[in-house]
Amino acid sequence: MKTEFILLRHGETEWNTLGRLQGHLDSPLSAKGLRQAEALAARLASVSFQALYCSDLGRAQETARRIAARTGHSVLEDLRLRERGLGILEGLTRDEASQRHPEVFAEYAAGGPDFVVPGGESASQRLRHAVGCLEELGARHGGGRVVVVTHGGVLSSLFRHCLGIPPGTPRTFSVLNASWSQFDYHEGAFRLVTWGDVNHLRDASRDDT
Repeated sequence: MKTEFILLRHGETEWNTLGRLQGHLDSPLSAKGLRQAEALAARLASVSFQALYCSDLGRAQETARRIAARTGHSVLEDLRLRERGLGILEGLTRDEASQRHPEVFAEYAAGGPDFVVPGGESASQRLRHAVGCLEELGARHGGGRVVVVTHGGVLSSLFRHCLGIPPGTPRTFSVLNASWSQFDYHEGAFRLVTWGDVNHLRDASRDDT
């Protein structure tokens, strides 16, 4: 049976506006991010779905809570839906990271899928966690529809995974805050249906930087 996934990126955070690398650290949703979360909630209020899952990081939790307040679903957290851990780079802007940890930041910026940031993880490790979680949810909710609130890095990796784009290829697509993407899960594989829909937002969203 096919499972439909609506995958959402969390609303804009204060650190998003400052260009700080978040990883497993957190910052609150900005005023704009709260409006974005409410816009997602309003759109989902008229959509039938079986369950609402989110990353256990605060920015995803807050976005999911806003949705749950409108739809009546319980928020089910799973740490496998987290953003990639960026270790010693977390909390720094890209300029700060390149100055304090030039070799590490250069490797990170090069986009190699297996590079492990000291104190963090690789993009391929995070993708394995996320795909494993979604496969489990796909089997659990076979024939249904599931909403998942996650992060830009997870969504970017899943997009590449589904379309067969080599993970180290420079990114030429956007991963906007509060964007709405749809994937089908059927017979052990994911198929992209809709990517990066922001029709529910009245103003521009911030890309994953």
